[in-house]
Amino acid sequence: MDIYVGNLAYSTTDDSLKQLFAEFGNVTSARVCIDRMSGRSKGFGFVEMPDANEAQAAIAATNGKEVDGRALRVNESQPKPREERRGGGGFGGGERRESRGGSRW
Repeated sequence: MDIYVGNLAYSTTDDSLKQLFAEFGNVTSARVCIDRMSGRSKGFGFVEMPDANEAQAAIAATNGKEVDGRALRVNESQPKPREERRGGGGFGGGERRESRGGSRW
C-alpha cells in the first residue's frame, strides 16, 4: 500500500522516513519528494508497505504525530486523476481566436 506523508520537516531524509514507518512493519520504499530546481525537500513524501494491515496501523499511529516540530499528515496515497485529453495538442492546435486588433493569426 502506498502512503502519503505530508508536512514533513525539510530536514527529513528517505532514511529517516523509512525508520519512522519501519517500527510498524516491513517498508518496501520511502522517498521524500525533492524540488528539481532547488534540490530541497518539497515537504512531502511516500512510503510503500506491502502489508495493508501494517500500513493501516502505521497511518493511524503517525497521522498527526509531531516529528521534528511538524504535525504529520498521513493517509493512503490516492492516484493522481488523469485529465481528459483534448485534441490538437502542441502550439496552435485549438480554435482560432481573434486578437484585440480584430485580425486573425
